[in-house]
Amino acid sequence: MASSPPSLSYDLFLTLALILISISPAFSMSRDSRQALDDHQDQLMKTGCKITLNHIDSGGNFTNSERLYRAVKRSSRRLQLFNEMVLRAKHPKLRTTVYAGEGEYLMNFSIGTPPMSYSGIMDTGSDLIWTQCQPCLKCAPQPDPLFDPKKSSSFSRVSCTSQFCRDLPDSDCNPFYGCVYNYTYGSGLTLGFLGTETFTFEKVKVPKVTFGCGLFNLGFGTEGLIGFGRGPLSLVSQLGEPTFSYCLTSWNGSKPSTLLIGSHASVNSSDGGGEIKTTPLIQNPDFYYLSLEGITIGSTRLPVNKTTFALNADGSGGLIIDSGTTITQLAESAYTHVKEEFKYQVKLPVVDALDSTGLDLCFQLPSDPSDRVEIPSLVFHFTHADLDLPTENYMLPNSSLGVTCLAMLGSGDTSSIYGNIQQQNFLVVHDLYKETLSFMPTECDKF
Repeated sequence: MASSPPSLSYDLFLTLALILISISPAFSMSRDSRQALDDHQDQLMKTGCKITLNHIDSGGNFTNSERLYRAVKRSSRRLQLFNEMVLRAKHPKLRTTVYAGEGEYLMNFSIGTPPMSYSGIMDTGSDLIWTQCQPCLKCAPQPDPLFDPKKSSSFSRVSCTSQFCRDLPDSDCNPFYGCVYNYTYGSGLTLGFLGTETFTFEKVKVPKVTFGCGLFNLGFGTEGLIGFGRGPLSLVSQLGEPTFSYCLTSWNGSKPSTLLIGSHASVNSSDGGGEIKTTPLIQNPDFYYLSLEGITIGSTRLPVNKTTFALNADGSGGLIIDSGTTITQLAESAYTHVKEEFKYQVKLPVVDALDSTGLDLCFQLPSDPSDRVEIPSLVFHFTHADLDLPTENYMLPNSSLGVTCLAMLGSGDTSSIYGNIQQQNFLVVHDLYKETLSFMPTECDKF
């Protein structure tokens, strides 16, 4: 991924599109009735949808150390992006809103009639659904042919007067393409036009999904992205389906993870997992914020004021739970206490492995692997939910380096993100009707 995207104006984009591309604006348009869409949504709500997720690095020839280092770097950029989005929300005259991207898990889906298979990042930190499209000005290499709207009988363009066009953070109108968009991520961007199309998730077909046809895409190594955020453009918002969940396998394993939408996504004690812990979601139009009241390490409740993690009226602070961030990053004042308490309780030498792991608290493992290493417990105290994490969800051993490292970092300010290493082997249920989030310990590789 590029470290930062170049600055591209709409005028430049549209000029390039008009000069370099010659296509007919007369795309085939779907005549599906609203009743057909309602029928498909009813099917999804009744039968649900189960989708396989694969880690973004699972197909690469990376060692565990390399995967960890790459993930840490992505996590650090991601928090920066969340903060930039909050800053822009406070200054609405700025033209481009920056959203988070480069998530960690890929999901498979099909687009169009006849259907063409693609994959995209599953991202709870952004909204737009998009894929790379013909005729492309700049696209990342991909194994599948680019989606060509002219070859699908169910494709329709989105008009500039559409509510979805108005919902975009940065949009314009073009006589050839209708509603065109500029959607910026931290290390990339996608520019293109909005359309509606039939999407197929596993065996469930959903017509009239509004998505972005990306003609100019920079900084991505994937075919597209499926936004699961809280905004109106996200998949869950368009489906009108208030419940989705995911079960993430170990970050350094090869087993796929699972995403559930609809009736499959709910959780109850009869499902055979561990004790269910449920905490309220904080009302916010952008991200999934949780109320974290404190942290306990071993038997020590850290002297962290609960206001440390509070979401402030100006949008600063708060703790976001995010599927696309690997490493939990805590408000700096809280992380200082966490780091010092682990140093005190873990009876191993502290070593500097930052350059190799990207993590700033690592311990030297005993040379004799039979020597027992005592790692204190870690509990996150969410409102109404004390989450006692398995050791592998916060302490990552690295046998090649002979160290074990705390899978957390300081955020550098008052913002915090609860990352996906801490969520692995939990069924994580987002219930947007009840505005709650639930955790249930689960063997996700057997789910």
